[in-house]
Amino acid sequence: MKIDPDDKHTSTARRWGVPLGIAAGVAAMSIGAVAVFGGEGAAAPVRAGAGAGGSATSPAASPSQTHVSPSAGTGSAGTRTAPATPGSFTVTSTTTTPIDAGTVARILASCLGSDASRYHAVIAVRTPVATRDWDGAVVAVDSGGRYVQCETKGDRGTSQDVPPTFINDRLWGTGHLVEYFDSTGGQAGPGKYLSLGAGHVTSKAAKVTISYGEDRTEYPAVLGGGAFFYAAAFSGTASAHTPFSAATAPYVHAYDAAGKEIYDQTKDPRFTGTGK
Repeated sequence: MKIDPDDKHTSTARRWGVPLGIAAGVAAMSIGAVAVFGGEGAAAPVRAGAGAGGSATSPAASPSQTHVSPSAGTGSAGTRTAPATPGSFTVTSTTTTPIDAGTVARILASCLGSDASRYHAVIAVRTPVATRDWDGAVVAVDSGGRYVQCETKGDRGTSQDVPPTFINDRLWGTGHLVEYFDSTGGQAGPGKYLSLGAGHVTSKAAKVTISYGEDRTEYPAVLGGGAFFYAAAFSGTASAHTPFSAATAPYVHAYDAAGKEIYDQTKDPRFTGTGK
């Protein structure tokens, strides 16, 4: 869905073109609420192919670019040079900050209603920038390993799914490493945009990173309780030929404990159209 460059308040939902849900047979993940709802995250963006335990490397791009130092809940946001031409977008921050437990409880109550008591938050963070509709997200799981994703605005939570627990029933099947929940984005002011999304990974994945559009720089996602969450602020100018949602499409990468890439969404047949 395109965003009108003159509409400073439009929020756009990006839906995946494949069934969503939870991987079968993954019952051993932690389902307790994390001590600090920010989850876990790495400290700096990495290039494609960098290992889970390796250091970040600079991209083979313009030397004027300065990279973001994203963090799951702490740390200051970095900056990158503003785009030089209309229709291009630049990541300006991926820093998230944790949401306190009392606010999380109110968010889940407003999002899930009477079902809220069955769920424990595993990730709860504010995004680098806010749109009119969203300023963060809470990902929660119940005792059966079924997840919900609630976007936040203040202490209120909303879900793109009807009912919010519908995400529980969507299943790719066994043998998959990554499951996708909801991905969305919107304008956060003149020339500013937000992209956010979440999903679930099996225990084989020790690290999850996100790249955007054609830029191969990978930014660490927040991890917690078998789920992952990503958020990025962008600067740029949308055009008829380069809508924000198309130019900044997120791609998920997963690495095992040894630093080997075990999943690359850009090569997944379900997204490349080369397989089922």
